[in-house]
Amino acid sequence: MSLTMQLLILVLLPVAFRLPPGSQAEPGLTPGEIIGGWKAQPHFRPYMAYLEIQHRDKKSCCGGFLVSENFVLTAAHCNGDMITMYLGAHSIKQQEQSQQKISVRRHIPHHQFSRETRNNDIMLLQLEHKAELNEQVRLIRLPPAHRRVQRGTVCSIVGWGRTSALSKGLPRTLREVDLKVLDDEACLNYLSGIYRKYKTVMMMCVGDPKEHKASFKGDSGGPLVCGKTAQDIVSWGPVNGSPPRVYTRVSIVRP
Repeated sequence: MSLTMQLLILVLLPVAFRLPPGSQAEPGLTPGEIIGGWKAQPHFRPYMAYLEIQHRDKKSCCGGFLVSENFVLTAAHCNGDMITMYLGAHSIKQQEQSQQKISVRRHIPHHQFSRETRNNDIMLLQLEHKAELNEQVRLIRLPPAHRRVQRGTVCSIVGWGRTSALSKGLPRTLREVDLKVLDDEACLNYLSGIYRKYKTVMMMCVGDPKEHKASFKGDSGGPLVCGKTAQDIVSWGPVNGSPPRVYTRVSIVRP
């Protein structure tokens, strides 16, 4: 395991030993969509993970990304009673030879995660066994500690959600969209006041409100990729899917 992941696990792992056996957070958000995006090139994002989440009375899905052979990062609000991971997938509607289906052995949400405020919305998932790394399944880099992405940077998100707020069906294949990083003030000063719980130290404001492009609910847990680095995690935003939206900074958990 790389030094990066060793340090990350040291930060997140202690909460696992404060939870009684079998205890988990309340069910996470429902499946979502990438709005204004396009079909991704097959397996061009080999770090992507599809999370099938089982709750007491329903199922949901989220995204995630592979950061070591047996660990995936996602959003803490994507927690559930049981999570099954699919790696190497392009289509989630059919079986592909490239897919690796792996159960999650341990859920490790950040010990200061707040479902009410979405503070520290980050979770580490330990897989039952190591993923087989190949052309369709690869790791993605994490950012240095406390590094912020500059305003105006164009980054990418990918996900398997619906393609509009009015659509109920999921697309057959992975989709992606490019989004612009904004100043914190773009969220803090938003007219409706919906971002009053926005915390500059751990969150990032992403998505030009003049463009009809955004992540949405079930894209939760997926990475915001700037260059070749997973800088942030899809977290929350308006229920209608409009930009800007809020992402959790991965660098906050780095020592």
